[in-house]
Amino acid sequence: MRKLILAIILLQFSTQLAAENENTAQLEEKAQNLAAQLAMQLKARLQNAMEAGGPAHAITACNVSAPQIAEELSTGGWQVGRTSLKLRNPTNNPDEWERLTLLEFEQQLASGTPAASLHASTVETDEEGTRYRYMKAIPIGGVCMACHGEAISEDVQSALAEKYPQDAAIDYKPGDLRGAFTMTKILSEDRPD
Repeated sequence: MRKLILAIILLQFSTQLAAENENTAQLEEKAQNLAAQLAMQLKARLQNAMEAGGPAHAITACNVSAPQIAEELSTGGWQVGRTSLKLRNPTNNPDEWERLTLLEFEQQLASGTPAASLHASTVETDEEGTRYRYMKAIPIGGVCMACHGEAISEDVQSALAEKYPQDAAIDYKPGDLRGAFTMTKILSEDRPD
């Protein structure tokens, strides 16, 4: 009888674990899609702005477009954004999990892992509820170097000083870690009685 009870408990546990793993895989797939959409839409708007008025014009477009795109993608309980260890926009300041994940990404990059392949996820539970969190690294290169690289033109420097007086997001080399796209999905909320 004990063996039967133990077998039933193990079966229930393994069924629950399989369901949680499937749910986590679905959440990760959705988070990856959101990160890809944010990257694609932002890149398209920046390229259009650069073609229309050069890198200094793209700074204004990024200042308006990045938060707007993130807000548009933040639906269905998802919160979409960007963060970095070297901030341009102080509203993108990383929380503790994001900061530690970015530091881990930096270590992996230093050991030879390409920035484009870096991602992490976790499920957090605290007094506010349970959340699924996902981060996808943003490698720097291409058009981004005009505003984030080591050689930034004077007109771009002026535009940066105007829009982002506390800017720390410069002096990158191609392939460096610019930051990460960050997605959060509330799974349950604990409400006070």
